[in-house]
Amino acid sequence: MPLVNSKELFEKAYKEGYAIGAFNCNNMEIVQAITEAAKECNSPVILQVSAGARKYAKPVYLKKMVEAAVEDTGLPIVLHLDHGADFEICKDCIDGGFTSVMIDCSSKPFEENIAITRKVVEYAHAHKPYVTVEAELGTLAGIEDEVKVEHGAESYTNPDQVEEFVKRTGVDSLAIAIGTSHGAYKFRPEQCTRDPKTGVLLPPPLRFDILEEVSKRLPGFPIVLHGSSSVNQEYVKIINEHGGALKDAVGVPEDQLRHAARMAVCKINIDSDLRLAMTAGIREHMENHPDHFDPRQYIGDGRAYVKQLVKHKITDVLGSNNKI
Repeated sequence: MPLVNSKELFEKAYKEGYAIGAFNCNNMEIVQAITEAAKECNSPVILQVSAGARKYAKPVYLKKMVEAAVEDTGLPIVLHLDHGADFEICKDCIDGGFTSVMIDCSSKPFEENIAITRKVVEYAHAHKPYVTVEAELGTLAGIEDEVKVEHGAESYTNPDQVEEFVKRTGVDSLAIAIGTSHGAYKFRPEQCTRDPKTGVLLPPPLRFDILEEVSKRLPGFPIVLHGSSSVNQEYVKIINEHGGALKDAVGVPEDQLRHAARMAVCKINIDSDLRLAMTAGIREHMENHPDHFDPRQYIGDGRAYVKQLVKHKITDVLGSNNKI
């Protein structure tokens, strides 16, 4: 099976009330962990590449690793560009064999966002085979590689703009801002309440009223959530118990993500959770085995934690298991 785009996968996800996981990858072990988990769960999957991953691993290596995963698993896999900054980057990825791209001009004025997005859409849809395009309205706080928005500078998606944006751009899916955030520190402590028993920060709820209004205005249209890691406290605890220093790291509650997946959300982006799982496995291994120096040993433990995490996300959060 070749790489696929997201169009038919999203149509099925929308109708059946689940979301497809879009997992960021930047090395072989993370690709293996994600796709092996998806194979065991019989789930479609999106492997996405950020600007940071492109610099770290080079696009050609990433594409070949994803192609190897397709050959190894036989899964329908989308190779997606995450947060493409301009037309040139999107074009480079389309020409290089990506099957889906995101053009992110959400920080630009509305008309400029439309103009650049439309240019990417025209190029992607004329490509053979057809490449799907995601765009964004509204901005998320937090940090993910080169995407940096200070808390307080984020903006929720305006539902009054979505119909015009989709009609004028021809985009295939739309990322919206309803309160998710990039990175492992998604919310400031003052935005949260603190559980009196555990001391863990409890984040504010997502703006489901915005999601509902957007879905009414765009019936049947696939919506995307960025910054949707839940910052699993089990991995945070392991990291901190083995030399780490993650204080007040908090993410989006998984029950809220599952609710979003039952609505119009067809793609949920997960990156920080993978990093935490990998780091937890490596830190735990290195402290428990100070005599080890073979990277296959400690990275292998990190890979195992990532695979465990992805299986949990697919089954308990996304609902995409047994959907092939």
